[in-house]
Amino acid sequence: MSSVVFSGVLIGESLRDDAVLETGDLRVRRLWRAASGDPEAGQPLLWTFIEFDVAEDRTMGLARSLSEALEEPGGWYCSFGSSEEMVVVFANRVFRYGRGDVAAREKVEAYAISVGVPGAQLDWED
Repeated sequence: MSSVVFSGVLIGESLRDDAVLETGDLRVRRLWRAASGDPEAGQPLLWTFIEFDVAEDRTMGLARSLSEALEEPGGWYCSFGSSEEMVVVFANRVFRYGRGDVAAREKVEAYAISVGVPGAQLDWED
């Protein structure tokens, strides 16, 4: 297992009803539920949060699996990162960029808004 760890949070409700998520060596650190959704954006009010870690050498495999499993269309994404990089995954689309790369983040935010992510939910840490 790689020594570089990427950490993130997956919203359980973001997965398609028929999705099978191949996670490899995903380590779940914490699970919880909270009323964080935006029903006006077509999201359920109650979300299941799955906080996880994954080794760097497994990040793109997880990203590909997530991109096939996330609900489409809709305003869903999953983000995870290391101290140096971010990976932001949407249905059928994966972005990976260096932390602090303002232009790359703006590109991801523009894409997120174009697929229906509410602006208030563009909150991954950079």
